[in-house]
Parts: sequence; structure tokens; C-alpha cells
Amino acid sequence: MSDWLPRLIASDMDGTLLRSDESVSSDTVAELELWRERGVPVVPATGRPPRWMHGIREVLRYGTAVCCNGAVLLDLEPMEILDEDPLEPAALQAITAGLRAHRPSMWFAVEYGWEFRHEPVYRPRWDVDAPGVAAASLEEVTATPAAKLLARHESMTRDDFVRLVEDVVGDRGTVTNSSTDALAEISAPGVTKASGLAKVAARYGVGPEDVVVFGDMPNDIAAFEWVRAGGGRAVAMAHAHADLLAVATDVTGGNDDEGVAAFLASLRS
Repeated sequence: MSDWLPRLIASDMDGTLLRSDESVSSDTVAELELWRERGVPVVPATGRPPRWMHGIREVLRYGTAVCCNGAVLLDLEPMEILDEDPLEPAALQAITAGLRAHRPSMWFAVEYGWEFRHEPVYRPRWDVDAPGVAAASLEEVTATPAAKLLARHESMTRDDFVRLVEDVVGDRGTVTNSSTDALAEISAPGVTKASGLAKVAARYGVGPEDVVVFGDMPNDIAAFEWVRAGGGRAVAMAHAHADLLAVATDVTGGNDDEGVAAFLASLRS
């Protein structure tokens, strides 16, 4: 694959494309522009909701982003949602009831894309007083289709908690994690970054064999497996979670060392 070049570049944001201060370095911006000038689209693929995408829009300006772990496709230029695969209220209610029966101390929130609702006991780590963020009862939280259901526990370890959620949710949803907290992210069945990227790639007439994807957390595993199985490149950051490193085809430097830009530059040399 020494002469292999991508026809689509996909990258996670936090811990991957973004540095620790949530900025994108000028060298990384320049490298991405070189590829875009060649007609290669750059696709952010993130667990972030659309309301958290304004900063990356200032950098990339246009293109399609995969948000909410594949549940939402966002047109960056007008900041408009193109497609959604939400969890329906019946599924939200069944999943939350099942989880709470196993752990009454589990707390819930939902991402609608532009808005965020959480139970009063749930402790948001970000956007505590931001517009569109509000507390609500679990009945209210689960009454509307949601891009992503969040389940949090304040005392369990991350891995133990995510395993518990996976066991209880079963095939009613897709469970993943992208933080160091005991926070499980639950999407509709079959909805992953891979499903979102496949939709975007199809719009460009690109298959997984022509995709390079960068990531660092378990919510990138599905995208890595999709690309790797098709013959593309799945590139983990040096600090990536062990489960992601296990399915990577390549490893690059960390996000603060501009690992994405370095790997892309190596493909051109």
C-alpha cells in the first residue's frame, strides 16, 4: 500500500483532530487544505452534536460532518441537518426502564442535536448553562426522538459501567463510549460512525477501500472495522484506547503532536 492515496479523509475530533485546547493547528489546517484542493473531502466523524460544531465549521468552512456517533449528518456551510437516525420514544423508554431496574443510581440525558435535556440529578460536564440545555423529568426526556441517549454513573468504573449497559441494552440499541467517565452513549440499532461515514462516502462515490479514518476512542471502533475490512487505512492516535489500537492498521502521533497532519503528509511523500 506504499502508493495508496485516500479519496476521502475522515477524522474524529476530540483527542484526534483537535489539540487539547480544542484548536486545530495551522499545520493541520494547511495539510487538510492540500488534500481538499486535490478534490479529497475531509469529513469530521464525531460523537459531538451539531450544536458543538461551530468551531470546526470556522476551520473547515464547508462539507458534511458525521455527528452524534453517526446518528446525524450535518452540512457545515449552512449548519443544517441533512439526515437523522434517532432512537424513537418507545426505545428510549424501554432502555431507560431496563437500565434503571438494574442500577437505580443511573442517570440519563438525551441529545436532540440542537438541544440537550437531562434529569435534574444528572450532572452535565459541559454546557451547564448553555442555550438549549435544560433539566427535565425522565418522562419528558424520553418523549421525543433523540439522536443519542446518555447514561451516567458517578461511582462505577468506565469499563464496568459500559459492559453493564451493553448487557442490558442488547440489540435494542448501539452502545459505545468516548470519555474517561462512566458515561455510555446509546444510539439506535446499527447506528455508528461507520454507518454515518458509509452514507457520506456513498454520496461521493467512495468505498471503504479509499478511506483513511483517524480516531482515539472506542466510539471509533466501528468506523475502523468498516474501513479496515474494505482495505482502507484505520489510523489510531498514539494515546488511543487499547481496544481501538487492536483494530487499527496504522498508528500516528498524538493530537498535540499533529498526528493527523503528519500521517497525511507521509502519504504524499
